[in-house]
Amino acid sequence: MNERAASDVLLLRAFETTGFSRWSDEDRAWASRSALQAVGTDAPPEAFLAARAQAGLRRLEPLDPLLPRWRALRPWRSEWWWLAGVLGLAFGLLVDQIGGSQRINLLAPPVWALIAWNLVVYAALLLGRPFRAPSPGLLRGALAAAWRRWRVRALPQDGAGDSTWSHFASDWVACCQPLTGARLASVLHLGAAAIALGLLAGLYLRGLVLDYRVGWESTFLDAGSVHALLSALLAPALALSGQTLPDVAALQALRVPQPGASAAPWIHLYALQLLLLVVLPRLLLALWAGWRARSLQANLPLPLGEPYFQRLLRQQRGGSALVRVWPHARTPDAAALAALRALLGRVLGDGLRLQVAPTVAYGSEESPAETAADGAWRIALFELGATPEPESQGRLLQALAADGASAPVLLVDESAFVQRFGASSPRRAERRQAWQALAAESGCKTVFVELHSADLSAAEDALALALQGAAAA
Repeated sequence: MNERAASDVLLLRAFETTGFSRWSDEDRAWASRSALQAVGTDAPPEAFLAARAQAGLRRLEPLDPLLPRWRALRPWRSEWWWLAGVLGLAFGLLVDQIGGSQRINLLAPPVWALIAWNLVVYAALLLGRPFRAPSPGLLRGALAAAWRRWRVRALPQDGAGDSTWSHFASDWVACCQPLTGARLASVLHLGAAAIALGLLAGLYLRGLVLDYRVGWESTFLDAGSVHALLSALLAPALALSGQTLPDVAALQALRVPQPGASAAPWIHLYALQLLLLVVLPRLLLALWAGWRARSLQANLPLPLGEPYFQRLLRQQRGGSALVRVWPHARTPDAAALAALRALLGRVLGDGLRLQVAPTVAYGSEESPAETAADGAWRIALFELGATPEPESQGRLLQALAADGASAPVLLVDESAFVQRFGASSPRRAERRQAWQALAAESGCKTVFVELHSADLSAAEDALALALQGAAAA
């Protein structure tokens, strides 16, 4: 899935999972049908999700005028690679690497600072993550953070839809992190190579109009030590060029305050050293990072194992999910059952088959009805106001777990409790802790929901994760 398609998929997910009031269950079903008509049931999952996102966003655009603004943004401009090269080249040209004295100190030419910095970068890339993609350094990490902040600020903000766009921003930044890192790495490597090329051009351009002399000076080193040091430092350039260093006596004659010799042979050596140790490696790294960025741009991975995507892919395959619910002590009314069906439909898809077992009375928890091991999802429905007890509700959970292929999910309806005590009651948190403790003892997942509430989006993700965990268990 390419970058644009991945952006559309995550953006539609944000609208569907944050309770956007003008996007209904009928709209969800229409988007899925449109995608199936466009690509068919045998299409790859990425193609189905991309087609569904395109259809859904086309319907959403009139409802949120900020959508076209985001979709019109270009995530990356290839001109930035050219800009990095031009700026690096100009920087290398403008910096006076030789100095106004027209004398080059063999032991401290400024080109060594550039070479040393690049060697440090190579070592960090190799040692940071030896068997994986290189971890970002300080500079690249800072640039990536600035880039992410800019992308978040570029996202539309409209007050009522802030939660939708904030949710999308978080998902999109996480999804694009490898792609952003590869792009920034390619820009930085290209810029570093351009700086070295600009420095080389500056060396030769100044050498055309100025007469530079070469020499050396040191408090602690003699000519023999300088000869050994330069032989080691310039070994790559010497080996490739076939040149040899002047002998110790010749180097002694170059010691300041002697007038020195022409710097031309030494400039050639330092230029070759820059090409070998900076320009070529940086260009190769830039090509590698650019290839990786293009690969990720064309195939940006999405977390298809998450419940949201699994539900949609189940719809594509035409599969249906069977869910059995065992209410405890009190039979839910028609409104609560309708809300439960809608909530499960959002999580498991339109092909949901919901079966509500007879209410399990106190004292009958060890033998609930209809507990055949047929692969159905199993949900035990309780009320928050009830006191969770291992001898009653705990036994029901154990009985369902013993006969089922998947662990049961403990679904706690908070509607009656909230109506009586209020949503901000401190007793609500206490009750939740008690139910969670019972679920932990029974090895079950707990989901809290207000079935009489108009907004069930808060419980949607929690129920999806709980069902996924129950299947794994």
